[in-house]
Amino acid sequence: MHLYLRLIVLLLVSIIVYTIDVKKKYFPVPVILVVIGIGLSFLSLFSGLSISKNILYYIFIPGLLFVSAYQFSAKAFKKNASLMITLSTVGMVGTVLLLGAGIFWITSFFHPLPWSLSFLLASILVPTDPVSVVSILKNSTKPDEVADIVEGESMLNDGTSIVMFTIFLSMVETGNAFSVLNFLESFIFVSLGGVIVGLIFGWILSHAIHITSHHEYQIMLSIFIAYGSFMLAEELGFSGVLATVVSGIMLSFGFSKKNVKGEEFRVALGGFWNVVNPILMSILFLLIGIQSAPYLYFNYWYLAFMIFILSILARFIVLGCTLYLIPKWKKRFKNLSSALLVLSWAGIKGSMSVVLLLWTIDSALVEDPILISITFASILISFILQSLGIYPLTKILKRK
Repeated sequence: MHLYLRLIVLLLVSIIVYTIDVKKKYFPVPVILVVIGIGLSFLSLFSGLSISKNILYYIFIPGLLFVSAYQFSAKAFKKNASLMITLSTVGMVGTVLLLGAGIFWITSFFHPLPWSLSFLLASILVPTDPVSVVSILKNSTKPDEVADIVEGESMLNDGTSIVMFTIFLSMVETGNAFSVLNFLESFIFVSLGGVIVGLIFGWILSHAIHITSHHEYQIMLSIFIAYGSFMLAEELGFSGVLATVVSGIMLSFGFSKKNVKGEEFRVALGGFWNVVNPILMSILFLLIGIQSAPYLYFNYWYLAFMIFILSILARFIVLGCTLYLIPKWKKRFKNLSSALLVLSWAGIKGSMSVVLLLWTIDSALVEDPILISITFASILISFILQSLGIYPLTKILKRK
C-alpha cells in the first residue's frame, strides 16, 4: 500500500513542479526536485525508504539515456565525435587519477583514506550527468558547440566511469593493486562489447520502423531497443549504458536522412518519449533527494566541499591539456578560456554518481559511513551549486 501512495505523491509533486511557472534558467527543475525530495524524506510516508542501485540503474537510466541520444544532433556528433570520445575515455581516466591523488592528499589531513578508496571515490564523482546537463545547459544558453560537447561527452562517459568504478571496487574488495593491463583489458572488452550491441540494436530499429506504418508498434519497438540493448549488454558483461547510447545515436543518424516515413516516426516517437522522459527524470531526482537525506547529517561538510573544488580543478586541468595539445580542437572556440570555464563548470555530478554510490552501499564492501556521507554531500554540492551557477556564468562570460 505504501508503495502506491509513495508513487502517487511523487507523480503529483512532479506535475506540480512542471506546472508552476518558475525561472528555470535560475532554478533548474532537477535542482528543485532534489531539494523537494530531501524535504519529503522527513514525512513518515517516506521514512525508512531505501532505494537500491538496480532500481535507478535498470529502470530510469536506459530510458533517459536513449532519449538524450536519439534527440542528439547527428550533425553535431559528426563534427565533435573525436573530441567527445577523447574526453569521455582518455579524459575520464586522467581526471579520475588526478582527482584520486587529490582526494588521497586532502583527506590525509582530516580523515585519511587509502589509495584504493580515494580512486573509488574519484570514479564515483567524475561522471557528468547527461540528464542534468541536457535540462540545465539548454536553458542556460542557446545551443552552441560548448553545449553540444558537454551533452555528447556526458552521454558517452558513463560507460567509462562504470568500468573504472568496477575495477576500483574490485581493488577495495580483494586488496589487489591497480594493474594497467587488467584495466585496459576490462575497458576494451566492456566498451567494445557495449558498442557492438548498440550498433546491432540500432540497426534493427533503423530498419524495422519501415516494416510497419503503425506508430504504436514503432514506439513499442523503441522501448524494446532502449531497454533491450541495455539488458542484453549487461547480461553479457558489456556496458549497457554504451549499448543504449549507441542505439539512440544510430536512430539520430537515421532521422538525419530526410524522408516522409522517418519524419512521421520521429514525430510519433517524440509524442511518447517527451511525456515519459520528464516523468522518469522527475521521479529519479526526487528519489535522489530522498535517498541522500539520511547521509547528510555529519561533521565533514568542509571536506566534502574541498573534494568538490578538487573535482572542478581536476576536470579543468584535463580539459585544458586536451584542448591545448590538439590545435584543431583549440581553434573551434573563439574564446578558449571562457569555453574551458563553462566546460569545467558544466561537469555536474548527478544520477550516475548516485547510482555508483548506491552500488557501493549495496556491495557492503565499504563500511565507512563517513566516506558514504562525504561522497553524497560532494554530489549534492556539485549538483546544486553547478546547476544554479551555469546560467549566470555563461551570461558573465558573454559580456567579456
